[in-house]
Amino acid sequence: MWRFFRVPMWMMVMLPVLVSCGNRLSRRDKVEIVIKTARSFEGTPYKWGGTTRKGMDCSGLLLNSFQAIGQDIPRTTDKQKKLGKKVPKNEIRKGDLVFFATSKKKRKITHVGLVTEVRKGKVIFIHASTSKGVMESSLDNPYWKKRFRMARRVIR
Repeated sequence: MWRFFRVPMWMMVMLPVLVSCGNRLSRRDKVEIVIKTARSFEGTPYKWGGTTRKGMDCSGLLLNSFQAIGQDIPRTTDKQKKLGKKVPKNEIRKGDLVFFATSKKKRKITHVGLVTEVRKGKVIFIHASTSKGVMESSLDNPYWKKRFRMARRVIR
């Protein structure tokens, strides 16, 4: 099934490079492209099950962002939490996925974000917030710190 969405100008310029390079892109380049794509959705309102600029949820944001490097990932947080390899909290890097338990069941993972920055141990991630839409937050925020469950490295 085809999904259509507005593509940022930088991505239009990078598309021929992505197509021609395929897997020859470095992990760093892939991470930067995925992060820039995710950030292009900032301000998009939250919509459960959404995958477009009219509205998207957390896993839909990642689905769209990873498509920019030609990496298909599952649609749901429940399946995304099984991707890649688990990473200790103190080894989180840009491009890693961070998972949270935001429901009443404290162990059930229900939310995912993409790490956009790690500086001096401070982790910033982008996600689709139910109240503010696509935005960046800090893992140091008490709300997210309490609900953090794991990180996974998906981009190789």
